Amino acid sequence: MSDWVLYAVLAGGLVFAVSSWWGVRKLKARHTRSAVQEPAHKPESGSQKVAVILNPVKNRADEARQEITRACVQAGWEAPKFFETTAEDPGHGQSKAALDYGADLVLVCGGDGTVRAVAGTLVRTDVALGLVPLGTGNLLARNIDLDVNGLAECVHTALFGHQRYIDTARMKVSNSLTGESAEHTFLVIAGMGMDAEVVSDTNDDLKRTVGWLAYTEAGVRHLPGRRKKVSISLNDEPEQVRKIRTVLFANCGLIPGGLDFIPEAMIDDGVLDVVVMSPRSAIGWVAMYAKVIFKHKRSLPVMNFYRSGKVVIKSNEPMATQVDGDPAGEATTVTVQVQPKSLLVRVRGDALPGDNPSGAAGT
Repeated sequence: MSDWVLYAVLAGGLVFAVSSWWGVRKLKARHTRSAVQEPAHKPESGSQKVAVILNPVKNRADEARQEITRACVQAGWEAPKFFETTAEDPGHGQSKAALDYGADLVLVCGGDGTVRAVAGTLVRTDVALGLVPLGTGNLLARNIDLDVNGLAECVHTALFGHQRYIDTARMKVSNSLTGESAEHTFLVIAGMGMDAEVVSDTNDDLKRTVGWLAYTEAGVRHLPGRRKKVSISLNDEPEQVRKIRTVLFANCGLIPGGLDFIPEAMIDDGVLDVVVMSPRSAIGWVAMYAKVIFKHKRSLPVMNFYRSGKVVIKSNEPMATQVDGDPAGEATTVTVQVQPKSLLVRVRGDALPGDNPSGAAGT
């Protein structure tokens, strides 16, 4: 990549970061709540059998290993059991091995892909998941209000914090042209269309250099493009035919850059927030960007919001898909369904933003 392109990307990323920070700083009070069900609770006291799923190639992986081991020893617990991920297995086999080991608590030290792989195994097991974020996006960690740069603090929360049940979601993708199909668990946001194209086309070298800002460069390149006709069915109701650029399925709404992309998306409300975007030109993209940054309440004809427990989208031509920032292949049919309160996650001992001490549902 030439120097001038890199400078342009960095400049665009800086504008994005500043505007994101400004929007969050000025309008933070408008965020509703990140959880609406029972408050986080303290796990049972006593020694815990800890398993750790560790991506050994991540920066600070060795530091995380040492910090976890030291904390368990100081607590008088059994030494943690470490299971390292590989290029062939990002965490599925390791998390099954952790359950066979009899772990009471499974810590994930890695990025979003590792977290998804482990969470998919722990769903509906009542074994708690603790997060030690070492990735670029760290989407779930951000949405449960962890300091993604505070490794020691995250280790302490994962081992000794409170815990709560959150929703997860399952996305099935199938391609009628190739006959291929797959299912994926996701925790934050999945998508079909342009957002997935951006995820697939982000430069890995740039991502390692500037982190999540690398998505800006790919996003700019994919702004031009045509809308595609799809049918959308919510909760098994009659299909709607739309022309779209992208559709997002959100379990919760905070994304890198400090943007609360969908403030109404709650992590344990039992439904998905579905965003259908259909801009025809750059003007439409700018209008949507301004709406997100400044949290305008006025609706836009090119950006529609829905809430549903199940979503089915069909397209005549294959479209790119993604789950929590990882490519999930091309599909002609996508079925997404929420799994309410299916994953037990460790959170900070102090209240999360919007926690309701009484346990009553929020509004």
